[in-house]
Amino acid sequence: MSRIWSSVKRYLKNGDTLLLSLCIAASVFGILIIASATKSMEDSSHFVVVQSAALVIGVIVFVIFSLIDIDLLCDRWKLLLLFNTVFIAILLIFGVEGDTGNRSWISYSWMPIGIQPAEIVKLTFTLLMARQMYAYRDRINSPGNIVRLAGHILMMLLLILVCSKDAGMALVYAVIFVFMAFAAGISIPWFLAGAAAVALVVPVLWNSSIISEYQKDRIMIIFSPEIDPQNLDIGWHAAQSKLAIGSGRLTGQGLFHGNMTQSGGVFAMHTDFVFAGACEELGLIGGCAIIALLTGIIVCCLVRAVKCKQAMGALICTGYAGMLIFQTFENIGMCLGITPVIGLTLPFFSYGGSSLVTLFACMGIVSGFRLKPPPIVPRY
Repeated sequence: MSRIWSSVKRYLKNGDTLLLSLCIAASVFGILIIASATKSMEDSSHFVVVQSAALVIGVIVFVIFSLIDIDLLCDRWKLLLLFNTVFIAILLIFGVEGDTGNRSWISYSWMPIGIQPAEIVKLTFTLLMARQMYAYRDRINSPGNIVRLAGHILMMLLLILVCSKDAGMALVYAVIFVFMAFAAGISIPWFLAGAAAVALVVPVLWNSSIISEYQKDRIMIIFSPEIDPQNLDIGWHAAQSKLAIGSGRLTGQGLFHGNMTQSGGVFAMHTDFVFAGACEELGLIGGCAIIALLTGIIVCCLVRAVKCKQAMGALICTGYAGMLIFQTFENIGMCLGITPVIGLTLPFFSYGGSSLVTLFACMGIVSGFRLKPPPIVPRY
């Protein structure tokens, strides 16, 4: 027993307890908001129980992944590639279509929660991409290596779009790649060439069946409000979200007492629009607290990337930081009506068991680089 206790004390001393504390604080805060947002729903306790269970599992997963030798895991890159491909492709057979029309979930009546494969694969995709960039480190800007890296990310984007039609999730993968590519030292001309290629490909995708008309309208309404001038159709969710946020003012209407939150006036207030519910009931103070917690977690990831003694570890930390930055910006932006409503959740706060456990696993990997000793440099 004393040996176990000494191991716990050693872990708490050497591990990234600040990052773990911020993740737990954000998750507990999120559970409170979810409890309020689902109070009037049938079987409302289900959401709280699932999210609470995911938090407990997440903390355990955080510790486990912080102790795993990620280098050994990344060396199994063929298995990682197979897992990433098969797990997302399985949506073609077992995928369930949600309210948005995306086939992003695997869910059956006998399953306590649904599983979102692309959410989980973000973890392994980042590891695999870091392994590939690290392998190319001596000639990262050679045309052949750039083509291979571009082929990898394009394969993943097409796989997600074809199998699930989840454009929002595809964007998350693209952003992870961009952050990691910049950290890996890919030169600016290649980024400019990539931007030009995207500009050429976007019209083709736009006119294809991969992106639905509904998805196009959700993007275009940001630039052309006349698509729905009264906000009675495509602009309804964002308009209601802004009303809820504005009604909260400085201190909010009180937890479990928000008019729109308790009446269901905003769609998916426990998932996509959880930030709107928090601002209505807890006001500007509550919204700033959410941003502060997420900013703290992101800063921890970036600091670990800078201090990491292993190049591949720095790439992994940067990729996870990019994921959090984009999802936070996009989710809060769509609640404020300044970014398209594309169904991305707010990290650690939105309801979703697979998402929360995956986030804790990612942060556990980040924490693990603090526990690892620096690489031994031979002396000659």
